[in-house]
Amino acid sequence: MNTVESLVTQIQGLSSSSYDLSVLHNYLKQAEDLLRCESSQLLPFLPFYPFSREACTSSPVSKEQANTPVSIIARFGTCCAVEQIRMAPDFVYTGSGSTASSSAKSSTSSEHLTPLHPDYLQLCLLSKCYKAGLSNLEENIFEVDRPRDFFLYCYYGGMICIGQKLFQKALELLHNGCYYSPISSAVVTSPMSTTINAIAVEAYQKYVLVSLIHHGQYGAGKFSELELYVETNREKFESDKNLGLVKQVVSSMYKRNIQRLTQTYLTLSLQDIANTVQLGSPKEAEMHVLQMIQDGEIYATINQKDGMVRFLEDPEQYKTCEMIERIDSSIQRYKADTMDELISCDPSYIAKAGSERQRLDFDDYDPVPQKFNL
Repeated sequence: MNTVESLVTQIQGLSSSSYDLSVLHNYLKQAEDLLRCESSQLLPFLPFYPFSREACTSSPVSKEQANTPVSIIARFGTCCAVEQIRMAPDFVYTGSGSTASSSAKSSTSSEHLTPLHPDYLQLCLLSKCYKAGLSNLEENIFEVDRPRDFFLYCYYGGMICIGQKLFQKALELLHNGCYYSPISSAVVTSPMSTTINAIAVEAYQKYVLVSLIHHGQYGAGKFSELELYVETNREKFESDKNLGLVKQVVSSMYKRNIQRLTQTYLTLSLQDIANTVQLGSPKEAEMHVLQMIQDGEIYATINQKDGMVRFLEDPEQYKTCEMIERIDSSIQRYKADTMDELISCDPSYIAKAGSERQRLDFDDYDPVPQKFNL
């Protein structure tokens, strides 16, 4: 094995059967040093080289030089054999479409979580393709190879749901990200370990903030004091990549108080709204009301001449087929969540799950995951 050409010859000769692929996989592992040293000569042969992710990334390349390997690797993720993917589960893919295809191929079933699933969600976050990531979060997970993959899957999945304003789903995933027991997609209450890992800490921080946004359970106090606290600790929130969520928490407090006004008043001036909700000016109150109308959070009209806001009834009659399906889906989800909660709190189940739980070392967990601003 002295040259890249002889290596490529071996690859071509060992690509005809599943058994040969296994031999090829081991052969390439032994050739890693040569492949890194000769990475500049690999481009002409890249279609035959699916296993080493560092082959063409060990030295800097220009955007133009990267186009060829990127397209080839993306094509490999879509067209390769299942056996190839499963032999190299940590292979890095370059496009969300090919990664989605690869993660599906690497799974033994739709309920099996592989290392490619969190990689795909991370890629969706980096490219801000949140909708593409949602399709990866629809299946219940019952089989996990490594705790790290499950934690990252929940963490990145929660971030994607936050980006799509799906706060209830984000809460479920982030809560799961604090615990390791993938028995279903509902909230899991079995303790993951006595060792707190960095992913769980990051997930818990965002879980608390999203819970405040979604449920609005705030303590007593002036909003001005909260805003002062946020400004005082701005650098800390920025370093944790949580400043965007913190700002949404503050905004949600104003919105929730405006929603309460709709339950008491039919009409109210912008000045009165600003005074009641502790906003700085009628103009600021108008911006909040307009945004809430646009988001469908309240139903109201604003008279620009006299600055009066008229609150309206919800126009939804709750009798369309689509609405009935949504209500039924919510009822079924509530029943499933209640059943999961009852089971997870049952002393017999906890004792049995605890005795069968795999003992995990600290190295099984991951350091702080990549953080994202939302």
